[in-house]
Amino acid sequence: MASTSTAAAASATSGRVADFLRFLHHSPSPFHAVNQCRERLAKHGFVELKERDRWSISAGGRYYFTRNQSTIVAFVAGGRFKPGNGVSIVAAHTDSPCFKLKPVSKREKLDYIQVGVQLYGGGVWHSWFDRDLGLAGRVLVESEKGTYTHHLVRIDRPILRIPTLAIHLDRTVNEAFKFNKETHLTPILGMVEEQLNNTANNSDKSTTPVLEAARHHPALIKLLVEELHVDADHIRDMELCLYDIQPPTLGGATNEFVLSARLDNLFMSYCALEALLDSLEHADHVDNDENIRLVALFDNEEIGSTSAYGADSALLESTLRRLQASDHHITAFEESVQKSLLVSADMAHAVHPNYAEKHEDNHRPRINSGVVIKRNANQRYATTSATGLLLREIARQHDIPLQEFVIRNDSSCGSTIGPLLSAKLGLRTIDVGCPQLAMHSIREMGGTHDVQHAIDLFTAFFNQFAHLDKQLQVD
Repeated sequence: MASTSTAAAASATSGRVADFLRFLHHSPSPFHAVNQCRERLAKHGFVELKERDRWSISAGGRYYFTRNQSTIVAFVAGGRFKPGNGVSIVAAHTDSPCFKLKPVSKREKLDYIQVGVQLYGGGVWHSWFDRDLGLAGRVLVESEKGTYTHHLVRIDRPILRIPTLAIHLDRTVNEAFKFNKETHLTPILGMVEEQLNNTANNSDKSTTPVLEAARHHPALIKLLVEELHVDADHIRDMELCLYDIQPPTLGGATNEFVLSARLDNLFMSYCALEALLDSLEHADHVDNDENIRLVALFDNEEIGSTSAYGADSALLESTLRRLQASDHHITAFEESVQKSLLVSADMAHAVHPNYAEKHEDNHRPRINSGVVIKRNANQRYATTSATGLLLREIARQHDIPLQEFVIRNDSSCGSTIGPLLSAKLGLRTIDVGCPQLAMHSIREMGGTHDVQHAIDLFTAFFNQFAHLDKQLQVD
């Protein structure tokens, strides 16, 4: 029988994972993920700032701001913070590979209504065939007063599907599944005849689109109108992505796996935000902290981060400069950067039992065995011996498991926002992530215990980095 403490720990982990599943379920797009974060921050007393306004930051204050509604930055000023002190940063990203609607998505072919889509990021696109697909994102709507507002929308039912070709028509499909990304990945929305009948029987003329008629099919506009409860002729534009409507769930013989879309990288986004909130539970830690604790969740990592709200923008630098602003301390920003540390948190590749040869023998991360420190001699990851030492010491003091990963020399290495931000700011950085399987598939696989492993690690980092950095004196 499990001890009382063990049972309590298991119950706490179970509750945390259930909350994580809810976060995943309500985050079918980056816009929804950021909205989830905003709601959680508001419940913990965080004040929303606007980048266009002047900021007034108080010791112990809790703040956040968003950019494009798809990137969010939250931070807490330590009670002993002053300009020139460091910033303890955990950064992740909100986007995942997906299909996004084309600006003109309206298509009809052989009596089928289809939707034109663009491929976003480097997805495992064959995994999107024969899945039940919904639609989510934001729609810009004009009000009767002439103002424009951002509306989140989510059609959480199987309105779209990309059927595979029957094996009878392609006998080689099990040898090599090949498809054209432009012609074979166009989802089906419905049948033209059914839409005509539906329109003929529908006397509500408000569902007939006006401005969007030339760009999107009336059947699609009608679905949006019904979901948003707005007039069709008030819809001005939209940013919508397809997603698998199958809810996130636990799997495995003992529920040891998290099975879901978008684990890369909502897994690390969730853990980063929850760690920031958990670190506030002990007021004395915050009151005595000389640093600012900051979480940055960027959009557009999957396509290189080069956007106004991606990591390869001036967003983080401008934020840090504003936090260090001082009329009497002109080098505060430069001093602060050298006292700060960025934990770049992005999912890692777990060793696959059917493809073990894809991993280097001594670097085979396992699911549920702890956060992975990622290193690369060619700086595809920004980890150094100094930054690795800092995080390992924090993990050692709290008995938090860590793992190591390098790519094989005969394999190409991916990258993260870590090297971008490290180079842009001259900022000490460590790249980490929780191990997962099926990365960039429509349905990915991670570990339930790794959720708490990551939260514990990031919480300890927020609570201890400023003090530990002075002790180790490692630049």
